[in-house]
Amino acid sequence: MTEDARHSVSVAAVVVDGRGRALLIQRCDNGRWEPPGGVLELGEPIISGLRREVSEETGLDVQPERLTGVYKNMSLGIVALVFRCAPVGGSLVETEEAGAHLWATHREIRELMTEAYAVRVLDSLRIGNGQPPAVREHDGEHLI
Repeated sequence: MTEDARHSVSVAAVVVDGRGRALLIQRCDNGRWEPPGGVLELGEPIISGLRREVSEETGLDVQPERLTGVYKNMSLGIVALVFRCAPVGGSLVETEEAGAHLWATHREIRELMTEAYAVRVLDSLRIGNGQPPAVREHDGEHLI
């Protein structure tokens, strides 16, 4: 296998509050709004990595409820597993990775995020128990 044939696996949490809003973070490195998450470490269990990333970026502890989507950035070879989560502890804090947080409505999600990231959050809010996860490809900004 060549270096070009490798993929990276990331996780993201769509943390939903009691009002149906999703938690977004504003990344410090590029200013974009995204759900909290990041790349899994080699040998790290998926759910442990998800909880670690959310805690590092938000200060919250979460309970994953269900896998809501699998998304592949075709340009970079990144496969993202997205989970709908409930907050179960901690408190929001600014971090080195996330300078701001927002409990976003559907309208704010569409306005603030690129299509490739907004669809992850909107899918997670839409997909209920018993429904299969969404499977989508994108180029880093737009669905393809």
